[in-house]
Amino acid sequence: MNRMKIKISGMTCSGCKETVTEALESVDEVKSVVVSLQDGSAIINLENEIPIDHIQKSLPEKYQIQIDSSDNFPSNTKQRSYLSDLYPLFLILFYITVGSVIMSWDHPIDNFMMDFMGLFFIVFSFFKFLDYKNFPNSFSMYDPLAKNLPIYGWVYPFIETGLGLMFLFKIEIYLAIFLTVLFLSITTVGVVKVLSNKEEVQCACLGTAIKLPMTVATLIENSIMIVMAIATFIKLYG
Repeated sequence: MNRMKIKISGMTCSGCKETVTEALESVDEVKSVVVSLQDGSAIINLENEIPIDHIQKSLPEKYQIQIDSSDNFPSNTKQRSYLSDLYPLFLILFYITVGSVIMSWDHPIDNFMMDFMGLFFIVFSFFKFLDYKNFPNSFSMYDPLAKNLPIYGWVYPFIETGLGLMFLFKIEIYLAIFLTVLFLSITTVGVVKVLSNKEEVQCACLGTAIKLPMTVATLIENSIMIVMAIATFIKLYG
C-alpha cells in the first residue's frame, strides 16, 4: 500500500473538509483518506501510486494541492508521542472511572460497571455531537456498518445516548448489554482491520472535535466495554 501526504490550500471550514474528503475518496486508486482542517493536509492511502495531477483533477478548482515531501513518511523521531496524543482519552476515562466509583459507593460491583458504561456512552456521545456534521464521515473510515450503511453513522451518537441512559437508570439492562456487545463488536472488527493494515485513520470515538489517532488504545477501550457488558450480564443473570 502506498501512502501520500499532501498540503491543501483553500480549506476554510468543516464543509470544505467534507467536500475535499468526498472528492479524494472518489478517486479509484484511493483506499482511505484522513483530511485535517487544522493544518490543511491530507494523508492518502493508495492501492497503487498515481500522479498528484490525477488527484488534483478530482478536486474543485478552489482547492490546490501539493506533495508534503518534508513529512510524507515521518520518522519515529518526528512522530508525536502516542501518550501525548491520547492524553484527552485517558483524562476522560479517568473522570468517568472516578464518577462511577462515587455513584456506586457501597453498592455491588455490577452497579459500578453499569454506571461506568452509562457515563462512558453519555460523555462519548456528547463529543460526537460537538461536530455532528462531520462525525459520520470519520466514523465510516473504520466502522464496517457505517461504511456500508451511511445512516448508521448519523444515528450512532443517539444510540450511545440511549444506551447511556439505559445503564444509568437501570432500564432494560439485558437489551442494553446486548446492543453494547453488538455495536462495539462491529466497531472493533473495523479497528482491528485498520491497525492490521497500518492505515492512518483518525479515531472518531471522541468525535472530530478532538483529534485522536487510531491506536491499540482504541481497541483496548472497546474491549473493556465489551468485557464489562458481558460480566454485568453474568453477574445479573448468571
